[in-house]
Amino acid sequence: MIRRREFITLLGGAALMLPLAAWGQQPGKLPTIGFLGGTTPAAQLQWTAAFVQRLRELGWVEGRNVAIEYRWAEGRSERYTEIAAEFVRLKVDVIFTHGTPATILVKQTTSLIPIVFTVVGDPVGTGIVATLARPSGNVTGQSSLTPDLAAKRLELFRDVVPRLRRLGIFGNIDNSTVVLEIAELQAAVRTLGLEAATFGIRRAEDIVPAFETLKSRTDALYVAGDPIVLTNGVRINILAVGARLPTIYGGREYVTTGGLMSYGPNYPDLYKRAADYVDKILRGAKPGDIPVAQPTKFDLIINLTTAKALGLDLPPSLLARADEVIE
Repeated sequence: MIRRREFITLLGGAALMLPLAAWGQQPGKLPTIGFLGGTTPAAQLQWTAAFVQRLRELGWVEGRNVAIEYRWAEGRSERYTEIAAEFVRLKVDVIFTHGTPATILVKQTTSLIPIVFTVVGDPVGTGIVATLARPSGNVTGQSSLTPDLAAKRLELFRDVVPRLRRLGIFGNIDNSTVVLEIAELQAAVRTLGLEAATFGIRRAEDIVPAFETLKSRTDALYVAGDPIVLTNGVRINILAVGARLPTIYGGREYVTTGGLMSYGPNYPDLYKRAADYVDKILRGAKPGDIPVAQPTKFDLIINLTTAKALGLDLPPSLLARADEVIE
């Protein structure tokens, strides 16, 4: 009689063997996607699920007629080049990337393997593609319009913090999209007659020292999104609430970990649309011939629990406009 633990072990082994058996039925190697996650599996769970589900809808079933090699940088930019080199050794058929730094470093690693990017703020301005209409080379994907939305976020932020005079800007200054976003934001700040100070980080170890510097010098904090920021989102939001600083971000995932609010593209939707690009390339399309897309769905997310912790009374009109209110 098989004991319970032995049964679970056998069941797990059988589950692992299923994809391998399916591959064995295919003539030759399965088409393979190299999936480069900028953060962790948990942080990107919803986005990854949207990507895989869309691939299924398009006829690509993982383990049956396509393989996906997942690698996670865990918010450490030095991992991007290592992972890209590994994908080249594995001879994957297409590499999927998230964010500007990862895409730039993967592009520098290979000029032959097609690359599909998503959540790249300004792919032309950062030199990733020649033009949106004709990317050229081996790269295409989706812009997230991150720098272009900076002024809109500031406008929304002023509705929440009407006495805002000194804005703190926090982000990874090694990320070229973040640098562009900060420049756009500083221009908007000057137009509104506000003061602004930038507190840059380059790695997770810089977060706490940056907060020690900024907490007495700002009324609110604009946080530029980035894999380092997302990976350390809980820590950043605890520090911000502790310093009594309202925060605004570019995506929902930062608000679910305690940020006050966000406005930006719907990331699961971007990942779904990225799967369409991967599908086209696996069916023979050249990435340089596929125009770069821009987001069509934008979300305003508010964390009411964080607002209460900060003692903020949010305008009913703003709450009515929100796509989601987290309580």
